[in-house]
Amino acid sequence: MSLLDSLDIPPDLSGGQKNAFVVDGRRKIHTVWEDRGGIEMAEEYDLASDELLVRKFKKPTTLGGEGEWVYEIGEPPVKHGGDLLIAESSSAPYLFRQDEKLNFVFKIRNLYYPLSVYSVTVDGQQLVVRTSNKKYFKRISIPDMNRAKLPLIQSSVSFTHTGSTLVIRYKKPSPILETEAKAREERKKLKSERPPKDGDVECNSQ
Repeated sequence: MSLLDSLDIPPDLSGGQKNAFVVDGRRKIHTVWEDRGGIEMAEEYDLASDELLVRKFKKPTTLGGEGEWVYEIGEPPVKHGGDLLIAESSSAPYLFRQDEKLNFVFKIRNLYYPLSVYSVTVDGQQLVVRTSNKKYFKRISIPDMNRAKLPLIQSSVSFTHTGSTLVIRYKKPSPILETEAKAREERKKLKSERPPKDGDVECNSQ
């Protein structure tokens, strides 16, 4: 089980203390669930389209220190080793999620095999990616579906391949679409504050 699947948060991501800011064309919403161990969620939405660009979580360590952000949606920034300003790009396949309005979307970069080589099947609560040449294997969870306790079904899966990227889509079921529609309405009610600055004391808008 991944950290994202194990987090003790509401199935619809509701509640918590929320702050909203507008920065560089993005609406950023920060949520803290103090009653659930201090778990934090940071989301970024395109200001014009309301498309969700980033969703990441972190929780305090067992010793009370700062945890690391774990990305659920969006491409994590490249980590540089030590004081190096430039790091070599890896040629290994890597996975990230970038949803559409009607689909959960997973992208796996640095896969150069033709489309006919890949299969994506449902195995319990995971999507399993395989290649017939046995060069790649990956299990993918959809935390939203796990939080909502909704089963995965094979007929909702589709995939394409462009260049070096395998794109996997899972059609969002009605309960997920309804939850997201409700969340959009709640976001409209949030008052956007100015971006926080060093030394600020955090204020809650909800």
